[in-house]
Amino acid sequence: MTIDWTHFTPWTSLAGGLLIGLSAAVFILFLGRILGISGIVGGLLKPKAGDWGWRLAFVLGLLAAPWIWSAVIGPVEATIEASTPVLILAGLLVGLGTRYGSGCTSGHGVCGLSRLSPRSVVATLAFMATGFLTVYVVRHLLA
Repeated sequence: MTIDWTHFTPWTSLAGGLLIGLSAAVFILFLGRILGISGIVGGLLKPKAGDWGWRLAFVLGLLAAPWIWSAVIGPVEATIEASTPVLILAGLLVGLGTRYGSGCTSGHGVCGLSRLSPRSVVATLAFMATGFLTVYVVRHLLA
């Protein structure tokens, strides 16, 4: 294994992780809610009275953030080495896993682990192991 030093960004990654952790802490402290993206978006599909505004604001913030970053810092070069059908299938599988796991990586991996939730520990171990196995199979056995 080698590290691509030209794209190795430990400080940016650390800052991003700290911002995600801070956001999760602020979210639970001020709203009493878990910062799980799938639950927030799912609540927009079946809105409850008085519950729609903050969910919409959150999702709009997620969608606006890359454009704001690009306007302030500059565009980020991204390379996706997968075809459109593979990306669609991957998205559907993530969505299916989110439903079966009763939460997503942000809900279980960030918020659940920080609360020492046993269910989140199991869910996080399951999706991480599945991700590792998938990458190994696709890159080493099918390549």
